[in-house]
Amino acid sequence: MQSNNRERHSPTPLYRWTVLVFVSLAMFGNYYVYDSISPLADLLARELNFLDRDIGMLNAIYSIPNVFMVLIGGIIIDRLGPRLASFIFSALCMIGAVLTAVQPDLWVMASGRLIFGLGAESLIVAVTTIIARWFKGKELSFAFGLNLTISRLGTFAALNSPTWAKPAYENWQGPLIISVIFAVVSVISVVFYMMLDVRAEKRFTMQSFDDQDKIDLKQIFNFNRSFWLITLLCITFYSAIFPFQTFAVKFFIQHHGVTREFGGFLTSLLIFFSMVFTPMFGLLADKIGKRSLLMMIGSMMLIPVYLMMVYTDIHLLVPMAIMGISFSLIPAVMWPSVALVVEEKRLGTAYGLMTMIQNVGLAGFNLLIGWANDFSQGYTLGMWIFSILGFAGLLFAYLLKRVEQGPKGHGLEKSMGSR
Repeated sequence: MQSNNRERHSPTPLYRWTVLVFVSLAMFGNYYVYDSISPLADLLARELNFLDRDIGMLNAIYSIPNVFMVLIGGIIIDRLGPRLASFIFSALCMIGAVLTAVQPDLWVMASGRLIFGLGAESLIVAVTTIIARWFKGKELSFAFGLNLTISRLGTFAALNSPTWAKPAYENWQGPLIISVIFAVVSVISVVFYMMLDVRAEKRFTMQSFDDQDKIDLKQIFNFNRSFWLITLLCITFYSAIFPFQTFAVKFFIQHHGVTREFGGFLTSLLIFFSMVFTPMFGLLADKIGKRSLLMMIGSMMLIPVYLMMVYTDIHLLVPMAIMGISFSLIPAVMWPSVALVVEEKRLGTAYGLMTMIQNVGLAGFNLLIGWANDFSQGYTLGMWIFSILGFAGLLFAYLLKRVEQGPKGHGLEKSMGSR
């Protein structure tokens, strides 16, 4: 008996990184399906007579139900465990992707995006919880960074699909069929993760999800101030990034006169920079701490880039590179920070709540920017809105720094080695 106890130990690094690869591949498919709309925007307008507000709705409706449902998803994760929950959510993603591609009707496509959103956002929460479980106290920020890199490779592939899958763009439906294929890849990757996780509970010392406390909804209102400031930063940051991506290719085509292929390439630079730098910033945060300061720097970088693209003749590579570095820095630090300020048994609920509030911003600002573009017959008003969001993010990161430097801090400013 003592021999068996000695044999049970923490998962090996190779085992942990293998788990990370499979859950990240699941996120690759998730991100690809989400970003499959942006390169299609002008085709949807030309072939299906969609207005900007219709295109904005296809991404907004993804977020609208998650204002409520993603919190329920977080609670489901805490009760069922992320293993079963991730399979359920990835299956919903696949069903939604199929429905979006079947026929050229706005409301059928919107229904598909709604179902996809119900699964996709909760899958993000599940994968985030999985990584926190497998890497907390180890290379946490680096693991989050690698996950984001592989995930955003899905976005990079989608935005560049007008180049590598050019024949599919002969009509609106071809690119969406490709997105269905990647949704299937996501489900298969989750199945492989499930197999590894079951095996790990037999071989290694792992937290059992059967021991989770009963979820008390009142606990939702008892998260600490640092968590809420991170959440406010999350909503402002992503509301400045993803609604911009919704219209970015169309903006580059119409405002700067580039081709769809080059517009997709420019938009994908945002993702390329984040793929390269996110793991590096994760390592930096693990090594030096200073997480609030790093998030302040990332927010400050967002403020000027949108106005540069509207008012100046500077080469578009410059603002997209700056935005890409910001898009690397903040998520690499922000998501693992939640695991440092919230107890482990509440992580699913915490990430669900954070993602729920994030979706308030994504739904609202996709609709707002679509309306602003139609109302102003251009893009200047929308770009000002994005810049203001960057300033708000800077404010929340500064307030977080003040809290963490005080007596109620949770060690966000400390390196992993000194915790």
